[in-house]
Amino acid sequence: RLMNNVIKQSISIKMYSYRDIVHENLKMGSDGESDQASGTSSDEVQSPTGVCLRNRVHRRISMEDLNKRLSLPADIRIPDGYLEKLQLSSPPFDQPLSRRSRRASLSEIGFGKLESYIKLDKLGEGTYATVFKGRSKLTDNLVALKEIRLEHEEGAPCTAIREVSLLKDLKHANIVTLHDIVHTDKSLTLVFEYLDKDLKQYMDDCGNIMSMHNVKVFLFQILRGLSYCHKRKVLHRDLKPQNLLINERGELKLADFGLARAKSVPTKTYSNEVVTLWYRPPDVLLGSSEYSTQIDMWGVGCIFYEMAAGRPLFPGSTVEDELHLIFRLLGTPTEENWPGISSIEEFKSYNFPKYKPQPLINHAPRYCSVCLCYSVSLCYESKKRVSADEAMKHSHFRQLGMRVHTLPESVSIFTLKEVQLQRDPGYRNSSYPESGRWRTYADASTLHLVRSNFLIIRQSSGNM
Repeated sequence: RLMNNVIKQSISIKMYSYRDIVHENLKMGSDGESDQASGTSSDEVQSPTGVCLRNRVHRRISMEDLNKRLSLPADIRIPDGYLEKLQLSSPPFDQPLSRRSRRASLSEIGFGKLESYIKLDKLGEGTYATVFKGRSKLTDNLVALKEIRLEHEEGAPCTAIREVSLLKDLKHANIVTLHDIVHTDKSLTLVFEYLDKDLKQYMDDCGNIMSMHNVKVFLFQILRGLSYCHKRKVLHRDLKPQNLLINERGELKLADFGLARAKSVPTKTYSNEVVTLWYRPPDVLLGSSEYSTQIDMWGVGCIFYEMAAGRPLFPGSTVEDELHLIFRLLGTPTEENWPGISSIEEFKSYNFPKYKPQPLINHAPRYCSVCLCYSVSLCYESKKRVSADEAMKHSHFRQLGMRVHTLPESVSIFTLKEVQLQRDPGYRNSSYPESGRWRTYADASTLHLVRSNFLIIRQSSGNM
């Protein structure tokens, strides 16, 4: 029996790779290294079996290890000697990292420091913040610097706190990335990835005559980003072309989450002062503060129409004017299509005429291919509006292929060779230059047809 045990032990030893074996009779340190190898161990232990696998905890730390551990951009520039310093740090690199340790590590690299960013151009200014185009010294990439002024009595605006708290947990290819936060006594600066323009600028640059293929590509990306948010119980609440950013590749990303809210139940009560007037649903216009993800879907329908038709769908100047435009096109609501409308005091006080609904195709001929689906997003009764996830599955997007539905959340649809932008018919020199990204749009006859439709739209808008 003793001989059998010896033979079995001998066979098991031979099955190990020689490079991983330390033979018997070597004095072993508590780290698993021989004294000859380490030269530092003083505490000696004897291997009970005479064989020990080398401990690999102390292998050299690579940039890939660091990027994964701290969730760093792939192109980050690490200070000289930082990896060597980290190699000697405690606790060991493979152990969980506390929030304080992670914050300290990021600070050593340069995150959270105003001097890590260079201001270039002023892009815009609002009530609480000024946005600058900038450059990161950490990556040498362009960034957008949203500088929020801090009032000593009031502190950071609630919109800024809300935006930071939501964006740090939203990681998606169609949601703008928050790279860094810099807090000083006078300001709170949010560092975002830089995108060339917003959807409003894009439409202006192509003379408001977009390729319907490009409309489809942008619309799918809007829905993809919203679907991700809605599955995580986050409402954007301020969808408009100015808050949809686009880079030169054609990637569209949801931005400006200052009015966004995380919801716990579908009918949670919120403020009704949300969403720019033109993209605000009628239930919110009439004072409702109980809504769910459907508030965003009304905005999607309005933005889709604007891309396809070349003009805003409901460009009202006041709440009453906005409601008037909505009712004149979709018909004055009744108890049949909006249960409970007759009991809303705001609605009764306006005393609107009894309008009949008009076909959307009369106002935008190019809208017809998908108007059936997206007119559902313009339903008066919010619970009947199509969801972002349902809309993505519409046959209208079949041309993009099935693989767009199986991509990981962080991967752009433009990684697929079948997804490309076309040259817009109204393309101007100030828009994106021609390159391999563009497909030839169509022949001259198609271009003439599109321009004819655009003229029809303009004429109809003059008659409204």
